[in-house]
Amino acid sequence: MSRQSFRAYLICSILLLCPLGVGAQSLTLGQNTISSIAQSDPLIISGAIGTQNTFYNSSMGNGYRSPWANTLSANLNISVYGISMPFAFYYSNNNSSFSFPHFSFHIDPTYKNWRGHFGRSSMSMGSYIMNMSFNGVGLEYTSQKMHFGAFYGELRNAINDDPTSPTARQPQYRRLGWGFKAGYGSGRNYLDLYLLRAYDRLNSIDERWHDRINPQENVAIGLRGGLGVTKWFSLRGNLGFSAFSHDFRAERIPSETLDKWSKIFEARYSSLMRIAGDVSANLSLKHFNTSIFYRMVQPDYTTLGLYYTSNNYQSLGINASTTLFRKLALSGSFSGQEDNITRNQLYTTRGFVYSANATMPVTKQLQMTLGYSGYRQVQSDGTAHINDSIRIDRVMNTVFLTPTYTIEGERRDHVFSLSFNYSENKDLNRYVTGTSDVTTLAAGLSYNLGLKDLEMDVNTSLSHQQSKGYSTTYTSDVLSVGTGRAFLKEKNLNVSGSLSLCYNNIEHQQRMLSMGADMSAGYTLKEHVFSLSANFNKYSDVNLSADRSSFGASEFTVSVGYTYTFSLLEIKRKAEKGKGKSEE
Repeated sequence: MSRQSFRAYLICSILLLCPLGVGAQSLTLGQNTISSIAQSDPLIISGAIGTQNTFYNSSMGNGYRSPWANTLSANLNISVYGISMPFAFYYSNNNSSFSFPHFSFHIDPTYKNWRGHFGRSSMSMGSYIMNMSFNGVGLEYTSQKMHFGAFYGELRNAINDDPTSPTARQPQYRRLGWGFKAGYGSGRNYLDLYLLRAYDRLNSIDERWHDRINPQENVAIGLRGGLGVTKWFSLRGNLGFSAFSHDFRAERIPSETLDKWSKIFEARYSSLMRIAGDVSANLSLKHFNTSIFYRMVQPDYTTLGLYYTSNNYQSLGINASTTLFRKLALSGSFSGQEDNITRNQLYTTRGFVYSANATMPVTKQLQMTLGYSGYRQVQSDGTAHINDSIRIDRVMNTVFLTPTYTIEGERRDHVFSLSFNYSENKDLNRYVTGTSDVTTLAAGLSYNLGLKDLEMDVNTSLSHQQSKGYSTTYTSDVLSVGTGRAFLKEKNLNVSGSLSLCYNNIEHQQRMLSMGADMSAGYTLKEHVFSLSANFNKYSDVNLSADRSSFGASEFTVSVGYTYTFSLLEIKRKAEKGKGKSEE
């Protein structure tokens, strides 16, 4: 056994013996192969110490913010063969905290077409079956055509607490699971099969919680496939089937047919069997692409391998894109979705989403983008007749236009950009007075000047927004200018600044004018980083009826920071003979 292999073996052995749950931060092994452990440096100890000190003053007093804020932070990282163990300390205004590693284990060794999973890992199991990580063991094999894998582990840990405590945490059972997947094919032609079995451990929490929290179990089977019918036409499908028990303590359903599957899943009177899936037809030509899809998820479709699943809906949609005259790029989409698949809800809600976009370079300097998007939501009867006065019937439309003009020169670059956006959100129910209707108009103009000789940019912008509601109109206008530049030979001094002027008007209520100035500077000298920032704002009510129209209030903030990074110890790997010189 080589020295590198022995070191990797030793590290893995130590990690396997480490206790779990020690501390607040996570310590994981991020390398994907055992050989990378042997190729990592044996020991590196590094860290940083920093402080940030802020002074704040306001002419209105310091009732809501302390005039002084001081923080001190320190962190130390110990890396052993690529395994990082972080320690951190933080102090701020008489409050302090300390964190240290939580020892866990994660390694994904690979050998040829094989890949192993040990510790906290993840394995793709289909969008309707499993998307969460597990803490356990797994194995995958992948070749050009065939692939399969299996795992066993903990899907979530137990959360236990004293039920009599008024501040008791919400408990949860320890959840275990195992899964298997197999597939054949690649590219446009493939077929994959997934199987997941998950269940809660009843004795993992205090038995006094058992009457309040139900232990659950689940078996889910997934099927995913693709077929390239021709070079330009293909089909895709994805199906999930889930048998789920809300409480596995419920009485079993007597059935000889179901008893055959009792070793995998026991059907009970708390069990549900549900289906979810989607299918799409895809057309891809030289200058035109389109796809039609359908998706359906039955009510209460649940698998214990998914963090969250939307259910009780079906949707149908189409999207397309094309290029005309080798310049004009067009795209559009339309989809409709409705809930209440089984018609057991009181009402049925339908939603329609549609959009269209166009992008075209008019000239070498001028680029135009035009777009539209809309959403319509309507409500109809279900098991009950909905009253017309409360029926949902809303529409939202948005139109935007963004032209950009660029002039490139030997010493200067100029970029002009104009943006225009108009949106309306309207209630179409004829019995509603329109109190929730809102229309918004936003426009902006920006200019960026790039000075190549000075290696700096100067940018300025002007924006206007007006929103109209049922009885109120809100207007906002903002003008700003800013610049930034790096100085010195090594470009290690960075300075930036900006000025802004903002006018806000709420019709018949209030008019406010504010002015702001920001400046920041940062200097790096080897392991030392110095920073300075300052902010000044002035603002006031400028209504004609106000006692004074000048700036009536001001606030000032300045912050000074310093960070020092260090390396206490470095024991680097020696290069193998014939493969280079030692790095020490």
